[in-house]
Amino acid sequence: MRDAITNLIKNYDIAGRYLDRNAIDSLKSYFQSGTDRIAVASMITANAATIVRQAGAKLFEEVPELLLPGGYAYTTRRYSACLRDMDYYLRYASYALVAADTNVLDERVLQGLRETYNSLGVPIGPTVVGIQLMKDAIKDMAFDAGIEKTGFVDEPFDHLTRELSERDV
Repeated sequence: MRDAITNLIKNYDIAGRYLDRNAIDSLKSYFQSGTDRIAVASMITANAATIVRQAGAKLFEEVPELLLPGGYAYTTRRYSACLRDMDYYLRYASYALVAADTNVLDERVLQGLRETYNSLGVPIGPTVVGIQLMKDAIKDMAFDAGIEKTGFVDEPFDHLTRELSERDV
């Protein structure tokens, strides 16, 4: 798994360049947000089950047809699989949040997801909504904890939804 620092250094190394002002500014920004990133990751770890459960409840309120006969979350097994997947996305988003880099999402989550979802007939729209609901819940928790600048929380969740939305899953 890569992070913002290793990616930055790798890019400058490949180009055979010293770190310039832009690189130094990127590093400063990463380190300045580091404490908040760790705090939010700790909040996610401590509240993961609640975040997933509440986001799932909101998702099923917004898209109730998922719970009806023929809906993807109709049976207990499918309902549980939906929540399991949301937990999976949340866990990997927390890794990307700490690393300030979305490569782990590409390598461990998004790669092969198209084939898996196509083979299972999983609808992508509700998945995207669920990911965004979790992001909103985490941003609210961070703000309540006194973290005013929560824009870094958007990065991994928006990356997931953007990549999933761009694919015809």
